[in-house]
Amino acid sequence: MTPSATLSPRATPTPDADVPAADGVDIKCVGLVKTFRDFWMRPRVRAVEGVDLEVRRGEVFGLLGPNGSGKSTTIKMLLGLLTPTSGRIAVLGRRPRHVQTKKFIGYLPEESYLYRFLSARETLDFYGRLFRIPAAIRRERVDMLLAMVGLEAVEHRPVGEFSKGMQRRVGLAQSLINDPQLLILDEPTSGMDPIGARQIKDVIASLAARGKTILLCTHLLSDVEDLCSRVAIMYGGKVRAEGTIDQLLQEEHLTSLETDALPADALAEVRAVLERRGLAIKSVAQPRRRLESLFLDIVDRARKEGLQTSGARNGGAIAGFLRPDAAAEQGAAADGGAVLEQLTARPATAGPAPVADRSPAPAEADPLARLTAAAPAATPPEPTGSRPESTPPAAGDQGMLDSLVRKP
Repeated sequence: MTPSATLSPRATPTPDADVPAADGVDIKCVGLVKTFRDFWMRPRVRAVEGVDLEVRRGEVFGLLGPNGSGKSTTIKMLLGLLTPTSGRIAVLGRRPRHVQTKKFIGYLPEESYLYRFLSARETLDFYGRLFRIPAAIRRERVDMLLAMVGLEAVEHRPVGEFSKGMQRRVGLAQSLINDPQLLILDEPTSGMDPIGARQIKDVIASLAARGKTILLCTHLLSDVEDLCSRVAIMYGGKVRAEGTIDQLLQEEHLTSLETDALPADALAEVRAVLERRGLAIKSVAQPRRRLESLFLDIVDRARKEGLQTSGARNGGAIAGFLRPDAAAEQGAAADGGAVLEQLTARPATAGPAPVADRSPAPAEADPLARLTAAAPAATPPEPTGSRPESTPPAAGDQGMLDSLVRKP
């Protein structure tokens, strides 16, 4: 029985059960199913059906599909906003609803749900408070993020006065305020002009180079080709195709040759050589530039001439506190086979080892370590009677969870 096969009622594990995670795998879904029911609890819509996904640390993974294909439902289950009907999910080595995972996830929804009367600076400060980031570190991070997305000149304007593209910049900045390991972006360049879209794509590529894991959901296929190392295409709640960009787009029955411009006699000789082998040239054309490249060149020339524009400016360097992931620095690689073995193997008699804490380790050697390492010590104490912070599952709890994953 394959992991994506539908499980019988007796063999179906608890939807929230942890999936054993391997080093270098930040998202793992096995047999994921989500059925929405009507008032009488009758199955009405099967939004996701038997989805298997694996997103490795440090890669940009594209989740594609038309409207209604199940992308948003899958993302909501990864975030713990929806409970799967069946199947198993691991996000950063824990179940999606585990409190510890929330600290290391950044999310940019399809619509920028911002408080319109707050300024850009106040908005980022508000989200920093939600993560209990100390005031001094919070101010420094807000400064860095505003400069990174090019909004430092309009930081005191209410976001309700911003264009949609500028609001998306604020949304991207708020998704990074907690220095997340996993970044889930839903239409990050929606509403942006080509300049802003190019800058945001550069930011995403730089974050991936620092070891951040990025799940990108978009309808702009050019963004996917520019950024993603692997993609999955969904339709009708199922993954219809998955692989690298080269694997999915390469046309093996054709060969492209690129040379300098050929005169007519040289082209005739090439045709003759191919005809002797029973082949023919299907078309001859001059290569074309991408429209995006032409547009950006024209704007760049105008800027060099000293022309100015209002609104958002060019984005700055990546915020210094967005440090590379410790595991990525050590060269941790994804081991898909090991994950699959753990998913299907029976639990050991002595019980499996507890899931390791995936919290990023402090970087003492990092010159900007004070932005991150000092945060726990300066965090104000919780009020008396507040609920203590969740801790990783104990070995006994993990053994109970893993016992649900068994061979049929």
